[in-house]
Amino acid sequence: MSDAYARIPEEARDRLAALAAAVGMSLRAYAVQFAETLLTPDERAARAEQTRAALKECNGCAHTHAQEGDLDSEPDRRLARAGPR
Repeated sequence: MSDAYARIPEEARDRLAALAAAVGMSLRAYAVQFAETLLTPDERAARAEQTRAALKECNGCAHTHAQEGDLDSEPDRRLARAGPR
């Protein structure tokens, strides 16, 4: 595997190095782990589609996009209704 270089602000590099050190990793290993654990937008969309297909197959659940949006906003509605404590 060849190494690549990316120019980032010094502050960002130092913060990432500190985060890596806090978990006992090198900055290089931390960056590799970070890249391996995140999904691209296309990967997220594919995983969402697989999940929708599995839900439909298992229990017949097949929400429309409008219903999904309504479900996504439900926690915000409940928090707003609860108000500050």
